[in-house]
Amino acid sequence: MKKRDFAWKPFLQKLGALAVPVALQNLLTTTGSMLDTVMIARLGETAVGAVGLCASFSSLMLSCYWGFVGCGIVFMSQYYGAGDEDGIDRSYGMMLVLLLCVGVLFGAFAVFFPSLCMGMYTDSEAVKEIGIQYLRIVGFAYPLQVIAVSMSTLLRSVEKVKLPLMAGIASVITNFCVNYILIFGKFGFPVMGVRGAAVGTVCSAFVNILVIVLGCLKAKAPYIFEFRKHFVWDRAFVKEFLIKCFPIFMNEIFMGISNLLISIIFGHQSEGVIAAFAVFRTIEGIVISAFSGFSNAATILVGAKVGAGDHETAYRRAWRLCYLCAGVILLVDLTLLLVHQPLLTAMGLSGEGYDVGRGFLYIYCIASLIRFQNWVQNDTFRTAGDSSFGSTMEIGFAVVMMQPVIHIANYLLHAPVLLVFALCYCDEPIRYFIMQRHMYSGKWIKPVSSLGQETVASWRKEHKECSTVFR
Repeated sequence: MKKRDFAWKPFLQKLGALAVPVALQNLLTTTGSMLDTVMIARLGETAVGAVGLCASFSSLMLSCYWGFVGCGIVFMSQYYGAGDEDGIDRSYGMMLVLLLCVGVLFGAFAVFFPSLCMGMYTDSEAVKEIGIQYLRIVGFAYPLQVIAVSMSTLLRSVEKVKLPLMAGIASVITNFCVNYILIFGKFGFPVMGVRGAAVGTVCSAFVNILVIVLGCLKAKAPYIFEFRKHFVWDRAFVKEFLIKCFPIFMNEIFMGISNLLISIIFGHQSEGVIAAFAVFRTIEGIVISAFSGFSNAATILVGAKVGAGDHETAYRRAWRLCYLCAGVILLVDLTLLLVHQPLLTAMGLSGEGYDVGRGFLYIYCIASLIRFQNWVQNDTFRTAGDSSFGSTMEIGFAVVMMQPVIHIANYLLHAPVLLVFALCYCDEPIRYFIMQRHMYSGKWIKPVSSLGQETVASWRKEHKECSTVFR
């Protein structure tokens, strides 16, 4: 087909219908974290830094379970494209069990060993003490959060995106109300400070699940309540799921460890820098939320076509999505730069903390233009069945290149904090060009559905020169 044969209008309509609700839901989830930070800002920079480092622990949990989410999307979106309902059910059941294992484990560490968790990130006793109070409560939210993530992922994979959005709205409203009442002791309740913010997070996670369950019951949504079908696994399916899952899981684990090491570097700076980094992580979460709606929609649109055996459309969608991604991130970055001053001030930064936080944002807005294109390419490879290439690239560059560079800069050369931060993205341009070459080769299309497997060999034969053709 020629370039003009690509149906842009229905493609963009489909992308928007999926991406906008998912992005809004993710933004609402992140808004809950931002509300915590804004409200806690009134308690001082030390409290902001402590809760920010607790958020880094939560991010480590996300890194551990996101590999299972990614693998679940691969199977569920492809089975959805192929019309295989039993495949969707058993993939959801496998994903749910694996996510619960992670959520319960991290919840137990947060509740029973909060001092150990905080000790990984900082040596400031004042920051540790506040963080311990927060973790002991928020740990109860972790199992609830992974259940909500599982259900939302399933609904997204089958293009049912409105209900997770409604649940996200209810969750944020709950978080805001409980935070306001308990952090500051309104309506006769005691002043709980950061502990009140933690209670708000637990309540919001519960409401998220409740809204999804009630909505699915009312709409008689498929898959969620097919309990008997969720756990009908044979050895072949479990083996295939785990084989596909392993590279994604290792990718997320190593990136979680990488982010942990970065947090340790900035967690051992002055309290102003710690607060600036905590605020940056919150704002970064907003950017990621806006982008992840785009990325999730992209992977679903590509994965469904791979599962249905329409590999040429999947291929054409994939590389167009990569460049659309750059436009989305550019708009987000420009918006962020326009509002950064009141945003940083509202989140409690001043003096050194404000200057460093502003520098973090300037650097990030430049680096994110390449970083998120790498992200969407990796997600696209995964949902098409190639779970190893992008994961290997990300792990290799993060471990072999980026981490040694930033540790040498910080501990041996004692480089300025903003230079160390900038070096956290030194691997992205190199990885971008390598992943672009793989994108155009088409070798990443590796179906898991029987329908997709039946047609992939003939497509590869017709498309063997696609790596040199920009269409």
